[in-house]
Parts: sequence; C-alpha cells; structure tokens
Amino acid sequence: MNNPEVVHLHDDTSSVVITFQGTDLPVVAHWGRTLGDLDQAALRGLVDVVSWTNPNNAPDLPVPLALLPDAGAGYAGRPGLRGHRGGEHFAPALTVTSQSADGGVFRYVASDEAAELTVTGTVELLPSGMLRLRHAVRNDGTTPYSLEGLETALPVPSHATELLDFTGRWSRERAPQRQALQYGSWVRESRRGRTGHDATIGLLAGTPGFSFRDGEVWAVHVAWSGNHVTYAENQVDGLPVLGGGELLLPGEIVLAAGEEYESPWLYAAYSGEGIDGISAAFHRQLRERSLRPRPVVLNTWEAVYFDHDLARLTSLADTAAAIGVERFVLDDGWFRHRRDDTAGLGDWYVDETVWPDGLTPLIKHVRSLGMEFGLWFEPEMVNTDSDLYRAHPDWVLGPRPGVLPPSSRNQQVLNIAHPEAYAYILDRVSSVLADNDIAFVKWDHNRDLIGSRVHEQTAAYYRLLDELRSRHPHVEIESCSSGGGRIDLGVLDRTDRVWTSDCNDALERQLIQRWTGVFLPPELMGAHVGPTKSHTTGRVHELSFRVATALFGHFGIEWDINSATDEERAGLQASIEYYKDVRELVHTGVVVHSDHPDPAAWVHGVVAADRSTAFFAYVQLTTSTQNKPRRVRLPGLDPERTYRVSFDAPAGRPGLTQRGPGRWDTVELPGSVLSDVGIQLPVLEPEQAVLLRLR
Repeated sequence: MNNPEVVHLHDDTSSVVITFQGTDLPVVAHWGRTLGDLDQAALRGLVDVVSWTNPNNAPDLPVPLALLPDAGAGYAGRPGLRGHRGGEHFAPALTVTSQSADGGVFRYVASDEAAELTVTGTVELLPSGMLRLRHAVRNDGTTPYSLEGLETALPVPSHATELLDFTGRWSRERAPQRQALQYGSWVRESRRGRTGHDATIGLLAGTPGFSFRDGEVWAVHVAWSGNHVTYAENQVDGLPVLGGGELLLPGEIVLAAGEEYESPWLYAAYSGEGIDGISAAFHRQLRERSLRPRPVVLNTWEAVYFDHDLARLTSLADTAAAIGVERFVLDDGWFRHRRDDTAGLGDWYVDETVWPDGLTPLIKHVRSLGMEFGLWFEPEMVNTDSDLYRAHPDWVLGPRPGVLPPSSRNQQVLNIAHPEAYAYILDRVSSVLADNDIAFVKWDHNRDLIGSRVHEQTAAYYRLLDELRSRHPHVEIESCSSGGGRIDLGVLDRTDRVWTSDCNDALERQLIQRWTGVFLPPELMGAHVGPTKSHTTGRVHELSFRVATALFGHFGIEWDINSATDEERAGLQASIEYYKDVRELVHTGVVVHSDHPDPAAWVHGVVAADRSTAFFAYVQLTTSTQNKPRRVRLPGLDPERTYRVSFDAPAGRPGLTQRGPGRWDTVELPGSVLSDVGIQLPVLEPEQAVLLRLR
C-alpha cells in the first residue's frame, strides 16, 4: 500500500488503526492491544506489513474488509450496505469524498453518484475505552431507495479462535454457549420486536480457552431495542469479522428523496485480561451517568399479585419500612378493569372500584414511612377486553389493517408509532405521574411483536421515554420485559435499571446475573430476595443464599414479608443494613471473577477502584467431586496491601457438610497471598454461599 493515510485511536488498553488510500473506504488494520504513541511512519509501516496478499483466482487487486463491508469493491462476505433502487444499484461503488479525525472521533463520507447514495461513517473511542461505530445512508435520488441492511463490521485477528454468546428464555435469560470460530458465519438474529430473552446480549471472540481473567477477548454489542443481528464471519480469504446492526424487515425502510437512515450504535471492546476486562469497559461506559445510591426496593407482585387491598398493602408497607426498605413499588393491578391479566391494559386510569380515593391514601402512607413510591405500567400493550381497544381497534399493531396477530399473554401490541395512540399514552402516563407522588416507574413489555413492523415502534418507544423523562426528570424508570427481554445499551440510554429476570430463584439468578453482568454493572441489575419457595421453579432456598445472591445487584425484595417468620424478618433487616453498608463499594467498584477450578462453585466479587476494600462471594452451586474444596483465590487485589478478611453472614450462616464449625474468625493476609495462594473455606452444602469482606 503506497503512502496510506492512517488514523490511530488509542488509550492505555486498546488501539484501533484505520487506514484508507485514495477514495477507498476506510479499513481497520488493527483492533486490539494498545500500540502506544506511534508516529505516522510507524503506522504506515504497520499498515504495509499487514496489508493483504493477493492469492490466485482472486480479484486482481486485494479486497480488504472495510468498516462498511463493500460488495461493490468485490468483498465476498456479508455486505454492510444492502438495498436497491427498483432492483438496481444493489452493490454501490462507494468512494470517499471527505474524512476527518479529531478528539478520538473519526468520520468519513462516501458516495456513489450513479446510485445516488451518500454514506457517513463514525468511529469513536470513548473515555471508557470502548469503541462505538455507526453508519448513515442518504437517498440523493428522486426515486425511492429500499434499504435492507446497514451493518458495521470490525476484524479480529486470526488467533481469536473461539466464540462466546448467549441464549435463553423467559426466567432463564443469558445462558452461555461456546464454540469454535470456524469458517462460515455465525449469525444471531432477533425477530421478536424487542431485544429478546433468547437474543445474545453480546458476541465475544477470544484466544483459545479465554476465561474471566485470562486471554485476549474482543466483544460487540448492538445498542438497539428492536429486531437486530449480531454476527461472526470467517472467510478463507480474510480475517474473522464481528459485526451487527438493526435487522430490517422487508420494506420496513424505504428512503424517499433526501431521507436518511442512521444505524444504531455498535459498541465494541477489547481486553487483554479476559472477560473481566470487557466488563470493565462496558461498566465504565454505563457508569458515566450519575446515579444516587440505589435504594432498597420492595415490589408487591409476588406478595399480592392482583389482590389490591388498601389495608393489606398499607400493612405490607409498614413491615417494609420497619426492616429498612426505601422504595415501595405497586405492581400490576391498579388501573381500570384489571382484576387479572385478561383485561384492562390500555385503560391507564386508577380503578375507582378498587381505589375509590385514588392511589393517594397508599402513597401518603408510604411517604409518611419515609419510603419512595413506585408504580408499574405496560404502556405498549393493550387487552382486547379494554375500553381503549373497543374505542380504537385500529391502534393495534398488526400485519395489515383489520388482522390481529396471534394473542400472547392475552394481549396485543399498541401501535405507538400511530400519532394518536402515541399522544394518548404520553398523556395518560404523564398525567398519572403528575397527579401522584411517584419516584419510580417499572415499565414492562410482556410479549413479542409478531408479524409487525418493528423499526417505527422502537423509535416511537424511544421518543416516548425521552419525552416522559423531559417532563418528569425526577422519575426513575426500570426496563422490564417479562423480566430480561429488553436489555441493551439503547434502552439503557433512557432508563435507570433493568429487571434482570422474572425468576427470583437464587440458584437460577446466580447464572442470570453472572452473564448479564458481563455487560451491565451491578447497580443496573434489579436483584430481589424472593420467597422461600420460588414462584417460578418451586425450589426452596435458605434466606442466607437468597440474600447473598441479591447483594450483588440493586437489592430488593419480592415476597409477602408479612407471611415471613419473625426470624426471617430479622434476617432481612440485618441484610438490608448490610447492603446499605456495602452498596457504595458494589455499585462503584471493579467487578471480578475468579477462574475457580471446581465447576461446582463460583467465586466473584467487587474490588474498590483504589483496591483498598473488596467484597466477594463463594457460591456452592451443587455438590462437588472434590471431597475438600479447592482453595479460593481472590483476584484484583493490591498485592502490597494487607487485608483484614471477615466471613460475613447477615442472614445466617450457610449450611456445612464438614465436621467442626469451619473458619469464621477474621484473618489478615497480604493481597498477594489472597490472589495467588488463596484461602481454604469450609465445605458448604449445595446452594449455599459465603460472603467475604476485605478491608
């Protein structure tokens, strides 16, 4: 490559080197470990030595992978821009007309005069250490241009030979799956109209055997709450590729003259220190927001379900306040006709038959106890048994007018892209928030969008949230979608936490929170102590295990605590006090995982940014083939500092299967010993946990 132009975006951990020559589309020559401060001569030399060879039976000139993979230039893989103008110009010949690099941001503009298209690309290196990339395409012609896809891609080196992504279902989100990165394509599409329980929250590629603490890892995430695609592709004549964008349905985006479509952000992170390094970058990015200490929540759903009785709820609030709860959230069932899940969605007026004096008596009581009040909504849905549907059946989102999609959870989707439907929902939700002292909204979305256009619905949802936040800036919003069905950085730009899963089974939650937490910091993940017997799985867990699981998130309760024993309420009160003591550390520190050698147990924790304190959990998931547990090593500590380690049990000590009580006294050891040698813990019963506090 003769005298290429080179842009180098880098920080202390990663570099991306972007090169372009003449009018060719920009190409990433390196994305990975930081290269430090290289001058242009060194960068040109790097580009030269990694430039593509030209094998036999190939185009006469090498065809590199552009940031927007370019079929018009001969790229044989997945094209970044897909579309056509009346069946023509499906492989535009884009040439760069301008480019700039300033302050960690690289931009370029490319066009095809014959195809009458202009593309703009943006690459940003964020203060968090993450990259984010997007493209926009504008129709410069006078006839419509049908867009089928606009996806950004990044190459990863050939020694990234393994893939990790995630799948799942309702109440079992974020299940990991791992495989070799082989030749061909691994494409993860979500067509559910929301992020999806089974959608991968991200796609990771890494060196052989990469783990939480070891190996090089590259990761991408599509920040979009509707249909989307994330993919890995490995061709015989190129480097492996990670990419993604919005998944567009046929005919969904047709650009009129002068119209433009902009893709969602593709976030990308590199780590030379395993998966925990990826987490550190994502967590830093999401922590750019300013969040006050996360209050202890009690949500009423699993306590009362649809039984909204003022006396029962005020009694529940009394008990909650007595044990230290700071936010009381009234879930589904407060609005008109909503005595079960078959009716009422869309009728966002307080039900006068249940609440003759409105919500005011309950809210005043909750506020008098020193707690905030929160309320559940599901504004994007409608029951056919509702006043709203009877008045406006044309507001339902369907494949065509007059045809309803299959019912799911007894509900249909309200077309909030319809201007009148949008205005109605904005008015009703805003009015409820204005008329009542509400500090928190649990915003639910309980079904897939089937046979419907999704892009406009998702864009309208974003506009709705943005407008409500503008009108009610003091109200925090939780993204819930039958649990963890809408978790992505697009929705998190507009909300303050997610409901991680509808499953409060502590054993299931260990897995769900472990893998959701690769991308989300603890304070954004709602984590509640459920009842002794899980409502979703039927498992029975001791309070100590349920508490130890919920402490590593935004702590709350989803349980009829009036039915709890005095001992259980005392344990909850002690646990809430403990949470308030550790939450600043948990919600600001660096999340770490030990690559523990026994698969029957997990070790994870949070280390303060200055490494002065830490908080860990050793979790016994099941019985081990080991008669004596492996030593527990605590990563991320300062090797020169001596730590005082206490073994804490605010909700009661875990059950043991060993003779003798085990060690519960404090110890003092250097960080080097705790990290490299480890400590021996007692033999725990299955589904038990030990908490370790380091000061």
